[in-house]
Amino acid sequence: MSTIIPQSELTRKALAYIAEQRVLNPHKSVANLLDEAGMRFNLTPLDTAALERLLQNPPADGSSV
Repeated sequence: MSTIIPQSELTRKALAYIAEQRVLNPHKSVANLLDEAGMRFNLTPLDTAALERLLQNPPADGSSV
């Protein structure tokens, strides 16, 4: 039986996946990583766009993504 995961949790997992992949594969473009994360975590286009904005404009408080 499959478990239903809230969309916000999938988005957090996708962000963690992208951050990990940026360290492991620095040659991969952010666009490719967003596509992979979108497919892997079944993100909506709006979720993917939000992640893209977040990655382009990191938080101003100094915390890293």
